Amino acid sequence: MVRTPLTPEERERGERLGRLLREARGDRSMAEVAANAGVSAETLRKIETGRAPTPAFFTVSALARALGLSMDELADRCALAGVGPLG
Repeated sequence: MVRTPLTPEERERGERLGRLLREARGDRSMAEVAANAGVSAETLRKIETGRAPTPAFFTVSALARALGLSMDELADRCALAGVGPLG
């Protein structure tokens, strides 16, 4: 299966999500937050750095829960004008 290349807007939204998660993590270690969310530290690192700009819904949900963020807040803060929240 061939994936359609991401648009610049999708990449930007992924970078925005990564920044938001990084800010919410604060001084907690990447390993601690990832373990609390049930994902690998490498997955969190890729999301935070924008290398995984379209993570799976359940990954985002688990990270949001571990960081005390609501999915509504994430969607609102990551949305771009003219583009639906997170996808």
